[in-house]
Amino acid sequence: MNVNIKRLSPDAQVPAYAHATDAGFDLVAAEDVIIEPGETACVPTGLAFEIPEGFEMQIRPRSGITLKTPLRVQLGTVDAGYRGEVGVIVDNIACDPFCPSTRYLLFIDGSQKRKDYEMHDDTYAIRKGDRIAQALIKPVEQALFTEVDALDDSDRGACGFGSSGVSRDGATSPQK
Repeated sequence: MNVNIKRLSPDAQVPAYAHATDAGFDLVAAEDVIIEPGETACVPTGLAFEIPEGFEMQIRPRSGITLKTPLRVQLGTVDAGYRGEVGVIVDNIACDPFCPSTRYLLFIDGSQKRKDYEMHDDTYAIRKGDRIAQALIKPVEQALFTEVDALDDSDRGACGFGSSGVSRDGATSPQK
């Protein structure tokens, strides 16, 4: 499948798969972004995509960043008709956004840099060129919606959150 892209910034990097068998390709930050604890930022990629009709681009976290930092990439969808810059929404879920101190600025590769000005603990910097998220191009099926007075019965019914339990032997009683 061919996907046309347009660089909107000279610092944008063309997406690439790290390994030949990877499902997702890397999205790279096109500029530096600092994210304080409790804040959310949109990290620009400097790229616009022409997703073929019948497909979407799914933006997903990179597992190493999720495991090793309090940064959480939010899942995203880029629709086939969108032609603007793709950004990656990142939350810093570190616990204490109200405790300033003169500390280190942290980077997603595990490095740090001492700062001379006051800043919050667990402040993270995403640097231009950092691989911040991954994306997949997937087919999309659109549904036709039919309003009805009643839905067919099922084994599960209306049992929702936690209804299947958490232990393998099913010891947890279903929630209604």
